[in-house]
Amino acid sequence: MEDSVKDRIVCITTIDNPYDPMDDFDHWNQFDLEKGYFTNSKLARLINLRDDMSSAEEALEIERGIDRLIEIDPLDIYKKVVREEDKDTRGEVWKIHPLPSY
Repeated sequence: MEDSVKDRIVCITTIDNPYDPMDDFDHWNQFDLEKGYFTNSKLARLINLRDDMSSAEEALEIERGIDRLIEIDPLDIYKKVVREEDKDTRGEVWKIHPLPSY
């Protein structure tokens, strides 16, 4: 059996948004905008992505921004959504494990 590796996917959502930002981004974003949260805009102001960053570095910077937005949120409405995907060495996803949100 081949070894598997895990890809970690991190997103942010609000406690009242019924849509999953990973599985149904369009509806998630529509709900977010209608509520006036503008989560993506707030997150964009907190992160510093550069052209020379690797995908792994970008993911870490986005997660840092998510953590910061949750930390400074005066309404306490944000939560982090984390998922790990098991992948075999060929890169095929074979199982998704939702992790508890923070």
